[in-house]
Amino acid sequence: MRFRIVVVLLAAGLVLVGFGAPPAAGVIRGGQGGLDVRSVPSPAAPASGEAQLTVSSRGVLMSWIEREGPRASLKFAERTATGWTPTRTVASGNDRFVNWADVPSVLRLSDGTLAAHWLQKSGPGTYAYDVRLSYSTDDGRTWAASFLPHHDGVRAEHGFASLFELEQGLGLVWLDGRETAGADAEGAMTLRFAAFDRGWTQIADEAIDRRVCDCCPTTAAVTADGVITAFRDRSQDEIRDIAVSRFDAGRWTAPAAVHDDGWRINACPVNGPAVAARGREVALAWFSGREAPGHAFVAFSHDAGRTFGAPVRVDEQGSQGRVDVDLLDDGSVLVSWIEYADRRADFRVRRVAASGDPGPVTVIAPLTATRASGYPRLARHGDELVLAWTDVGDRAAGAGPEALRVVTAVASLPPSR
Repeated sequence: MRFRIVVVLLAAGLVLVGFGAPPAAGVIRGGQGGLDVRSVPSPAAPASGEAQLTVSSRGVLMSWIEREGPRASLKFAERTATGWTPTRTVASGNDRFVNWADVPSVLRLSDGTLAAHWLQKSGPGTYAYDVRLSYSTDDGRTWAASFLPHHDGVRAEHGFASLFELEQGLGLVWLDGRETAGADAEGAMTLRFAAFDRGWTQIADEAIDRRVCDCCPTTAAVTADGVITAFRDRSQDEIRDIAVSRFDAGRWTAPAAVHDDGWRINACPVNGPAVAARGREVALAWFSGREAPGHAFVAFSHDAGRTFGAPVRVDEQGSQGRVDVDLLDDGSVLVSWIEYADRRADFRVRRVAASGDPGPVTVIAPLTATRASGYPRLARHGDELVLAWTDVGDRAAGAGPEALRVVTAVASLPPSR
């Protein structure tokens, strides 16, 4: 039986912190061995959220959702040497599925083509929605008619997609609920893979894992040995630890646990991992709630994700997870998470050396301890780190999405150690 219940850890859903207007341009955090962070004007308008960051040779690309009544628009801009480019719209509609954890994305491929995905309702059910794909060959001025990577025709959840470039074209993984649909359904959520060639003909559609957690975001990165994807697995006795699978010689390997957390939970924690790769070096960050109040971890692999070292805890007192990670040129990583302590939540970043030695913590911004704050993001291009998160302004409990806004900041990375 599929569990669609979503738990809110630490009873944090009742707490609001971090009020105030979005920060003006200028230094907001710095010194003391951490990152020197300065806010920059965000390309996102008010009533925005669900930010995602991807990286290409041109810079960091940020996508997000903007709302106007029942209408939702997927928009994007790129952070280049001259700042954020003008905002462009991928797609809009009144039938979009908008969710704080299941977010759309825009990815620039090596030939300059932009690929995008968003979520679109397929029926009246709460979780009846599809992954829609499109592409643009003119920098986002126009977009091709959208299409599906899945063809089951079942009005069920298809989401939490991660896009990546393949030698042949575009690949993606997503959570697929085709086996969970119907009142008497006994199937589980699955993880599936699809691929398209350079002419946008679909060349793959297959299952990677037949039983995974219902609503934790997926992640994927390209190593020197091929793609690695990470996700929250789900055993028959409800152990929901993080697993990886690698696309090796045209086939996906059997899912393997990154670490034996042993977290047994009878519901989805809505807390997915984050992976980054450079050559055969891989860094993977994740959250586990096995030990209260919950903690965020990172682990390193030196063989393209075949094996991982011991996890390094990155939070200081406790965490709500919602992690992100970026692998630096010297083998160290930047890890972000939501710290939760003393009924307060903060977006934090810490550098962890390749040896596992954790460096100083930089507090980026206070957040709400609710779902409204979404998943804070980080991504690096060259020596600039880009950060994005959802600011709640003066939002009170129960206020609408018009009070939310995606804000951005940047930091120049310190010299490699």
